[in-house]
Amino acid sequence: MRQWLGSIAFTSFLFLSVPVYASALMSVAPFSARLTYGVVVRWVDAVLLVLRLCCRLDYVVEGRENLPSSASVVLMKHSSAWETLAQIQMFPLQTWVLKRELLWIPMFGWALRMLRPIAIDRAGGAGAVQQVLDQGRQRLDAGYWVVIFPEGTRVAAGQSRRYGLSGALLASAAGRPVVPVAHNAGYYWPRHGLLKRRGTIRVVIGEPIPTAGVGPREINEQVQRWVESQVERIKPARH
Repeated sequence: MRQWLGSIAFTSFLFLSVPVYASALMSVAPFSARLTYGVVVRWVDAVLLVLRLCCRLDYVVEGRENLPSSASVVLMKHSSAWETLAQIQMFPLQTWVLKRELLWIPMFGWALRMLRPIAIDRAGGAGAVQQVLDQGRQRLDAGYWVVIFPEGTRVAAGQSRRYGLSGALLASAAGRPVVPVAHNAGYYWPRHGLLKRRGTIRVVIGEPIPTAGVGPREINEQVQRWVESQVERIKPARH
């Protein structure tokens, strides 16, 4: 019962905090991109603190030393809403490849638009891939890390689907390394469901994968093999 009550309290805070922080973000957006991003960081800090207090759910990161010193392309497992928040604490100044429909959500989407995401039409085919390449290189050159969920959508814990090529293509075209990231958040914060389970989410940041002279498909296959093997390795024992 305590876990259910905590989950309800956390979810209430999450939704009620959106208009407050979105308003703050939009009020500073005309003045400074980094100040705008700073509002997002503070919001995520608050959300993850409340998650820890209400649901007793925290996280640890293995492999922070693997992060390159310059902006790179992150390919991250996607099995929960948790990583869409926690990634902001884990990586430097960043932007994200996401579905454009998110920008249409009142307040949340309006604020999200201020953060220069790469918002694509997922049914756009080659046009969407080209958008990721063009805008992704611009963001990388401006010092933004580009975070991509190569599965394209959340998948249930313990499952996987074919990784899309756009992240590997972007890294290869921009001459940047790929940073693979695995985690087991889907076991604690399922993709569908109110209940958040107590425990400690494990995140593993892999060694950067060089892209020079390597084909995008080979890069992609290497990322998927590594990520999925790590997800299996850190799978919670009780699940």
